[in-house]
Amino acid sequence: MTMKQTRYYIAAALMALMATSCNEWLDVQPHSQIEDTELFTTESGYKEALAGVYSSMVTSATYSKEMTFGFMGVLGQEWDYYSSAQYDAVASYDYEAALPTNYINGIWRTNYSGIANVNNLLAHIDNGVSLFSADNYNVIKGEALALRAMLHFDLLRCFGVSFAVNPDMPAIPYSTALDYHVFPQLKVREVADRILADLHVADSLLGESDPIATGRVITELDDNGYLINRQVHLNYYAVKGLQARVYMWCGQYAEALAAAGEVIGSEAFSWSTVENMSRGYDRCMADEHLFALNHLTLTADVADIYFDEGSATSFAVNRERLLTYYDNATQDYRYTFLFKAGTGTTFDNRYITKYDPSASSDSYYNYKMPLMRLPEMYLIKSEAEYRTGMTDAALATLNQLRANRNLPALQELPKDFNTELVNEYRREFLGEGQLFFLYKRLNHPVIAFSDIDPVATRSYTFPLPLSETQSAEREPNK
Repeated sequence: MTMKQTRYYIAAALMALMATSCNEWLDVQPHSQIEDTELFTTESGYKEALAGVYSSMVTSATYSKEMTFGFMGVLGQEWDYYSSAQYDAVASYDYEAALPTNYINGIWRTNYSGIANVNNLLAHIDNGVSLFSADNYNVIKGEALALRAMLHFDLLRCFGVSFAVNPDMPAIPYSTALDYHVFPQLKVREVADRILADLHVADSLLGESDPIATGRVITELDDNGYLINRQVHLNYYAVKGLQARVYMWCGQYAEALAAAGEVIGSEAFSWSTVENMSRGYDRCMADEHLFALNHLTLTADVADIYFDEGSATSFAVNRERLLTYYDNATQDYRYTFLFKAGTGTTFDNRYITKYDPSASSDSYYNYKMPLMRLPEMYLIKSEAEYRTGMTDAALATLNQLRANRNLPALQELPKDFNTELVNEYRREFLGEGQLFFLYKRLNHPVIAFSDIDPVATRSYTFPLPLSETQSAEREPNK
């Protein structure tokens, strides 16, 4: 079953669970055995616990701001305009200043809190196999393991040096129980190995049972539609996409190529169409989402505050700079349909519309915070082909992406492939938090629009929170 077959059947039960039950779950203290016992006595309790982890990711400290368009966007020098009081120190990579320290600590604390809740679920689930109907045990356990891997991977990308620089440098603990403090600080390579191990098990469980992989047709009559709309869960193909990211981080190009190729070959996801983009329906590029978070208050919490076209302190790009992003190719669908002009004194600013409400009332196009999209798989595939000497294939893959953005085919690969890759990530993932991580993975000596040398200043790696170096006795991580 493709995503197009399920796109109009988002379960109301899931929406309600994300809006209400998750808050109750987040109030549960992981160390409370009494509350754990009550929660994990039914299948619905496990569903609630898993939904609570997803809900915990919808926070400004991480994926609904700082890990997407906020802290990470400023580090990637994506914006001309933002609140200078909040981000000037970030733009200069002054990680010792008060606000950057707060952002960094928030990422550490929030992701490890989510990991603790995942671990709490995983600590109980194998003792409750008989509670689950149909494929729900495999799906819930597979998603939980994938979430643990993803949250650790983003911590590794923040607090570990690039694999290409030194895979044997101390990085972060890999937590498989409630308290990460009891786990040793591992090297970059060791953390990556554990991430891939969790993803391997998740891959096996979801490959057997996830409707997006098996083709099983799900309706709202089946378990209240629990397995409908797999794009807002870490589904089987999102796991393959995450594997592709991790393999690229580790320089395992053949493995990355295979994982990204499986996602593309599945045809489970389609490109956003010019019709839906031009009508203002598909501003978030919903068809392309491998994985997105349901953010039910996205307009009020994000679009109305941080992408207000009348505000000089909202995140924006100057019109001329935006043209340079897109190589003056104004026919590029992304340039044409995904930005709005400022008003009044901000008329020359351009604000992204990815997080604005859709002109369609269909919930499929609304409330989505994209964390992984189909174009990334094409860019990973093209890069992996290039790194392994398959230059003709790399060019063909890159041109597939360009064709779906209304751009002419390149006749040959750019001589500076890394620069072209950076430019394409900027065009494609503006405001989604991926550009800075690409710079870091490449250990790129220059971040465009910054005069700071990120390699010499070690700006690609965040310092560990002070509490870690004091109470947990961690080794220096850079």
